[in-house]
Amino acid sequence: LPNLLNYLKKNTGMVNASKEIRIKLTDSNAKQYPYLYMTGHGNIRFSENEIVELRSILNNGGFLHADDNYGMDKSFRREIKKVYPNKDFIELPHTHPIFFSFYEFENGLPKIHEHDNKPPQALAIFENQRIVILYTYESDLGDGWEDASVHGNIETKRQEALKMGTNIIIYSMLR
Repeated sequence: LPNLLNYLKKNTGMVNASKEIRIKLTDSNAKQYPYLYMTGHGNIRFSENEIVELRSILNNGGFLHADDNYGMDKSFRREIKKVYPNKDFIELPHTHPIFFSFYEFENGLPKIHEHDNKPPQALAIFENQRIVILYTYESDLGDGWEDASVHGNIETKRQEALKMGTNIIIYSMLR
């Protein structure tokens, strides 16, 4: 995430995008952060307090971007059903404003890292017609935000990931 924050600062003028802050959903100051990012490879499990807090954060203007780095899909979907039991993920069409909020992505979410030959999907949960959760699945944007040596992604893929990350953050702030 530091590479994405540096990219934002350099290319958009978002001067406050300078450092990553790690929080727990149950931290007393968690509600002051409008953009939450989570990623992972394994099993996610929210406590009852985390479910309540996450729902509260999201219903009061927060935005969660979850990026599946291969392996968290099943548990993430299960846990989000606990946060919003009556909502389902909806795939965003390539024409959605999130793909045009700063950079243009006419073909929708870019594929950064290959695992299963599945197409990348931008899935969303809405609350009052506002995206509260964006789930980037089969894309691995976070791999492209790492240093080039970590995943060996070519520079064009890294740039696509950084640009899409920029779009997501800008969209989340403007909605």
